[in-house]
Amino acid sequence: MEQEIKQDAEGLTFRPMTLEDIPAVMVIEHDAFTLPWTEEAFRNELTHNHFARYMMMEWDGEPVGYAGMWTVIDEAHVTNIAVLSPYRGRKWGERLLLELMKTASQLGMKRMTLEVRVSNRVAQNLYMKMGFEPAGLRKGYYSDNQEDAMIMWAELFPDRSQNARG
Repeated sequence: MEQEIKQDAEGLTFRPMTLEDIPAVMVIEHDAFTLPWTEEAFRNELTHNHFARYMMMEWDGEPVGYAGMWTVIDEAHVTNIAVLSPYRGRKWGERLLLELMKTASQLGMKRMTLEVRVSNRVAQNLYMKMGFEPAGLRKGYYSDNQEDAMIMWAELFPDRSQNARG
């Protein structure tokens, strides 16, 4: 994952997640999910899972979202993507997913997959807008209510910005 911080006019920045980010991630996690991950799960992802890549999204230096994926051979599997509720509806989730997809492409990934609740039409619409297509169901995937998960896949395209020399 790139170490430099990318910033745009809106004040959004993206950077790799660190252990120091876990308290802020927990706030986002509990705001976004009915089945939040634990601090220990994130600690393990950051320290022991060599396939894991996580990034923070900040607005004017404040954490407002994060995303994570596992990179295995040439496929990226989105583990989490979340934006704090006061910042939703600004297309920042789209920006976060795009940044995750770019990072996956830069790491040599060719395809990306994820699971999404079958009832989460907002997320499904975002994923379809970003090139993901439904590819099946995982029955009873979510343990809180046994809801099915839709499996979605997208092709990733090589990041041409690395070839551009200014």
